[in-house]
This record gives sequence, C-alpha cells and structure tokens, in this order.
Amino acid sequence: MINEAITSPVVRVVGEGIEQGIFNIREALQMASDAGLDLVEISDKATPPVCRIINYSKFLYEQKRKQKEMKAKAAKIVVKELRLGPNTDEHDFNFKLNHAMKFLKDGAKVKVDMFFKGRSIIYKEQGEIIMLKFAQLLTEYGKLEQLPKLEGKRMLMIISPSKK
Repeated sequence: MINEAITSPVVRVVGEGIEQGIFNIREALQMASDAGLDLVEISDKATPPVCRIINYSKFLYEQKRKQKEMKAKAAKIVVKELRLGPNTDEHDFNFKLNHAMKFLKDGAKVKVDMFFKGRSIIYKEQGEIIMLKFAQLLTEYGKLEQLPKLEGKRMLMIISPSKK
C-alpha cells in the first residue's frame, strides 16, 4: 500500500537520508510529501507496520527490470525428441545417434521414444536393448536421466547433456 491507502494510525518510518522512528500516519505522510516521495508500506505484519519513503514509480521500474534480468538468466531447457522402432536398422540407428550427439553437444535434452505399432509390442525386450545401446553410445555426450520405461505402446527414455 502507498500513501493514503495505508490504514494503520502509527507506522515505523525507514529510509535513506530521513529521520527514522515511529510516527503517526499524518506526520509520516507529511515527511514523504516534503521530500517529494511516496510512503510505501513494506511490512504490514510488524507492530507498528514498517513504511519506507521512496520514489514508488522508480521502485516499480527497478523491480520489473530485476525480474526481467532473472528471467533472461534462467536456464531454458530444450527437449529434442527422437523416434525409434523395435526393428530399426543399423543405418537409421546411426543417423538418429548422430542427431542425438549434436543435440546433446548443443545442450538440449534428448527424449528417445520407441513406438510399438500393432503386434510389435511382442518385441519390447528387443526395443529395450536398442534403447540401452543408444544410451550407452551417448555416455560421452550425456547421462541417462530416465531409464527406458514402457507406457502403453510407447517406451520412453530421457538423456540429459553432461556438464561441461
């Protein structure tokens, strides 16, 4: 809350270059207006509530800027998806393996998806062997985050890039 929106009759005033202490609300508002600034309630839970004399619009601008910086610095996780089949031949396997290496080098996670069509679910052991072989060949570039797990007619595995 700012200025007249503050309902407490007595407040503790803090700030740079001003007299700090406990004042009634009218005195605090007068101090803020004399300084050409706003009285902003920082902590309403304290007794008496703590208020600070600051330029409120500048304060809001600084907060938005800090949030924007934090958002820009936040790590963006990219997940690339590769699809294999239980009967994937050697050339296709190597082709997908090279793509996975490139994705992991670029810092993206790789989600390997094996889809069993129709009655090919009887080859789930063969599919798991292919997925584990895929993960083993990628150990230099990334580590296995989630082991191959069968969910319905799909088997999923996630590989995250190794730290540099």
